[in-house]
Amino acid sequence: MDIAIRPVEPAEHALLGEITAEAYLGDGLLHYGTDDPYLAKLRDVPRRAAEAEVLVAVDAQGRVLGGVAYAPPGNPWADIAAADEAEFRMLAVSREARGAGAGEALVRACIDRARGTEGVTGIVLSTLPAMRGAHRIYGRLGFVRTPERDWNPIDDLKLLAYRLDLRPAP
Repeated sequence: MDIAIRPVEPAEHALLGEITAEAYLGDGLLHYGTDDPYLAKLRDVPRRAAEAEVLVAVDAQGRVLGGVAYAPPGNPWADIAAADEAEFRMLAVSREARGAGAGEALVRACIDRARGTEGVTGIVLSTLPAMRGAHRIYGRLGFVRTPERDWNPIDDLKLLAYRLDLRPAP
């Protein structure tokens, strides 16, 4: 499948919000299901796009397959990034497009943005233990588990941290 990555367009905000919400709900990733307060944040693409860089994967016909929020260093959407790190969040691909490479293409686009930013030494992310498909993507692309950075946004919800070192090898 031909996949292109580009910034989300305002006309696609609602669609990407629903793709993201459905990905989390459909995979049982929201701690409180449809009552989870994070669901509203997942759907709020206009706010994400105003405060961070939101990218979409589209097919050859221009259909949105999924999206991700990229937060450069110092961005308010970064949860665990240090001052010299970028971060990405809310990676989601529609159920129909899974397995076609859209998720990996979105992660690669975030890596490219981080590499193109002066002073950035790495890119980080947080993920749920159940997101095994995403973990496989991260491993293929060289991300390493960083358990010392795992964290709990709410009392009984643990997020796993991964980091990709972008510094040149010595």
